[in-house]
Amino acid sequence: MMRVLDIDLDFFLKDVCPFADAGQRPDVTGREPWTKEETAAFLETRLLLDKQRPIPGRIFETHDQALDFWKDMMDQDRLTAPFFVTHVDAHTDLGIVQKGYPFVRHNVLSRPVEKRVQLQEYREKVQLNEANYLAFALGFRWIASLENIRNPKSRPDFPKEMLHDAENPAIWLKSAFPQLFEAKYGNEPIVPYFEYPSGDAYIACSPFDFISVAISPRYSPKEADELISVFEAYILKV
Repeated sequence: MMRVLDIDLDFFLKDVCPFADAGQRPDVTGREPWTKEETAAFLETRLLLDKQRPIPGRIFETHDQALDFWKDMMDQDRLTAPFFVTHVDAHTDLGIVQKGYPFVRHNVLSRPVEKRVQLQEYREKVQLNEANYLAFALGFRWIASLENIRNPKSRPDFPKEMLHDAENPAIWLKSAFPQLFEAKYGNEPIVPYFEYPSGDAYIACSPFDFISVAISPRYSPKEADELISVFEAYILKV
């Protein structure tokens, strides 16, 4: 099964930034970015990236654009769903109560699987965004397993209603009307979920097939943009 590395620049900060107003960047004080050397060492020793063997990927502004990238690769028969996702981010990006999961339950899981991927529609309805896009990817049945590597200063933001059960570290989405829609489209898959409190607690089990990197300007100070060149060295742009 294929493996996708999904990175957000806000992971590589000393602390998590508050969400900045549109068109603004968070203040860097107390949230200084890692050095280029620290970042490269993490990419190589923990994520098994190699400058001599760059992997296909893209760098984009907001993290929901990962969905567009993954869809493009699937449309080109280069990526096959479901795939493993390793999410390196200060946030889970599974949404909050008001956005994400409730909409997915009512308006995504109620559709046949082959008709669920309507990115433009969900954006026009102001439902899909950079803080909840992984909930949509789960609703599309794209993700076979999800790893979340967190910044040590990350705040709790996992939607507990997604848990399979208290004893099982897995995600199980349920439609708003399971007797109706799950009878038609089958039960949503149970997706194993693993959370790591920091990069020091994680080493990839094998190399990745694709990489996506989000700048997330409203979540990271402009000083963090210096790290973009570090990621570029490991990416074969597609």
